[in-house]
Amino acid sequence: MRRPTAAAAVMAAALTGTGLLTGCGSSSGTGDAKPELSVHSAYMPQPVSATMAAGFLTVENKGDAKDELTSVTSTEAEDVTVHRTSGGVMKEAGPLTVPAHGRLVFRSGGNHLMFDQLKSAPRQGRTVPVELHFAESGTVKVEMPVKSATYNPATGH
Repeated sequence: MRRPTAAAAVMAAALTGTGLLTGCGSSSGTGDAKPELSVHSAYMPQPVSATMAAGFLTVENKGDAKDELTSVTSTEAEDVTVHRTSGGVMKEAGPLTVPAHGRLVFRSGGNHLMFDQLKSAPRQGRTVPVELHFAESGTVKVEMPVKSATYNPATGH
């Protein structure tokens, strides 16, 4: 009887999108792998609505363990939710994973933040404080600059 363990492991990894070493601890056996998060490219286009705005950013993880973005808060809005756009349809998303040695990207037409019931209208040139809450890394504070309503991060205009 053949033992398909290696082939089964490769197939399981391919189907789940994980690497073969997922779940393994560090080489020292102490299991001390941790996420190392940083946030960059954050911005909010100046909203056209007085009560709602969108936000975009990139979370980078240089660590050896994944993390999950569980929620987002801001003193400038009553509610901040994470949304996904897929097939032209926007839906609220649950926790989003920041993979080990990977990125979680929030961009127009994809993952994005929705700021609801704004307390004041964000204006170009100002910043909006945001707190990203992660399962492992805790809270990461970000100052999100407000850009023009037509800002394109690819061109910087």
